[in-house]
Amino acid sequence: MKYYSTNKEAPLASLKRAVIKGLAGDKGLYMPENIDLLKDFVIGEMKDMSFQEIACVVARALFGDDVNGDTLDQIIIDTLPFDTPVVPLHDNIYSLELFHGPTLAFKDVGARFMARLLGYFIDKEGVKDVNVLVATSGDTGSAVANGFLGVEGIKVYVLYPKGKVSAIQECQFTTLGQNITALEIEGTFDDCQALVKAAFMDEEMNEHSKLTSANSINIARFLPQAFYYFHAYGQLDKKGKADKLVVSVPSGNFGNLTAGLFAYWMGLPIRRFIAANNLNDVFLDYLKTGMYTPRPSVATLANAMDVGNPSNFARIIDLFSIYPHPYAAIRKRISGYRYTDEDIAATMRQVYRQYGYVLDPHGACGYQALADNKLTEGETGLFLETAHPAKFKNTVDEILGTDIVIPARLRAFMEGEKQSIPLGKDFAGFKNFFLQQ
Repeated sequence: MKYYSTNKEAPLASLKRAVIKGLAGDKGLYMPENIDLLKDFVIGEMKDMSFQEIACVVARALFGDDVNGDTLDQIIIDTLPFDTPVVPLHDNIYSLELFHGPTLAFKDVGARFMARLLGYFIDKEGVKDVNVLVATSGDTGSAVANGFLGVEGIKVYVLYPKGKVSAIQECQFTTLGQNITALEIEGTFDDCQALVKAAFMDEEMNEHSKLTSANSINIARFLPQAFYYFHAYGQLDKKGKADKLVVSVPSGNFGNLTAGLFAYWMGLPIRRFIAANNLNDVFLDYLKTGMYTPRPSVATLANAMDVGNPSNFARIIDLFSIYPHPYAAIRKRISGYRYTDEDIAATMRQVYRQYGYVLDPHGACGYQALADNKLTEGETGLFLETAHPAKFKNTVDEILGTDIVIPARLRAFMEGEKQSIPLGKDFAGFKNFFLQQ
C-alpha cells in the first residue's frame, strides 16, 4: 500500500515512511491509496468476536500489505489488553466507554498501536534515535507518553498549553521521566500544534533528528481508532440494535470522527455521524456555510476539544472528494452541534439525576448531540464517552455535587513529581531548545 498527501504535491510514501515522517513534505496528511472493503459476512460475524479478534481483522485490512499478519496480530494483542463496552443509558441511546485503557482515555488504542508499529519498523530497518513530537489539549499527551514509555530508541516530547489541561491529565505525562519530556507552552493547543508542524518543515531540525508526530496527523495514530466502531457495532448487533446506527463523536482535532468515516468506507453500516462541538465550532460553521475558517481556540470545560484549526478536516474533505458535490455529501453524512459550558454542565446534571450515569464534559457533548438530533423510528444512537470522568474530578464534582473515586492507576500518576520545561510559543525558542538536546 502506498500513501499520498492530502495536498497532492509530495511523492507517494510507504507505510514505514508515512509513520516515521508523520507529515508529508508538502505539509499534507498521509492517506492510503485504497481502502479495502470488508465483506458483509465478516462484519456480521463480529457480534461473536472479542475486541482483539475484531481489531486483528480490521488491522489486516488496513495494514496487511505492509506488515506480516502474525506480527500485526501480536501488535494488536499487546495494544488491547482491555475492552470498550457499550452501556445502555435509556431508550435507544448507548454509551461506548472508551476509557478502559491504561490512561483512561480513548487515545490509548492509537498511541499504543503506533508505539508498537514504530518499534517494529525501528527493529526491522535499523532506524535509531527517533524523536516523537506530540501536541496535546489533554488526553493525547498522556496516552502517547505512556504508550511510548521505555521504548528503546525513541524519545517523546509532549507540548501542552500551560494551565489548559486538567491537573490529572498533566500529571499523567509530566511525572514519567525516562524517555518522556514535557514542554509547557505559554499558549493554546493550536500554538502547540503549530510548533510541531513547523518542526517537520524545518530543514535544520530534520537534519539534526529523525522527527515524527504521534498526534492524529500520523496515520498510525488515528486509523486504529476505527477498531472502536467495529467493536461497538458488533456489540449492538448482538443486541439486535445495529440496523440503523447513528454515532455521535465529541470532536476536537477530528481524528476520531475521521477514523469512524474510514470504518464506514470499509463497509461498516453506520447510517450517519454527528460531530459534537464545544465553542470551538469551526466545523459546524463549515457545515452551515461551506466555508472553512480556522480561528484561535477558546478554553472550555471540554478541554480536549479546544481546537480552532482541526488538522483532520483535510482528511474529511479528501474522503468525500470522490463525490461530484463533496460539500453536499458531507452534509448528508455528518451533522453538527455546538455546546457552551453551561450546556455541558446542564447535560451532566440531567443525565446523572435521571439515569445515575456520570458523564465527563466531552461525553456530555456527545450525549446531548444525540438527544438534540432526535433519532427517528428504529434508529439506535451511540455516543463516544472518551475519557473517565475522574480525569476531570474537580469539574465533575463541582457540577454534580459528588466526590467521585479516582481509580488507582490515576492516583499513581498523582504521586509523582512534576517534571516539565517552560517554553514560549515562538518557533525560534522551541527550535533552539530542541537543537541543544
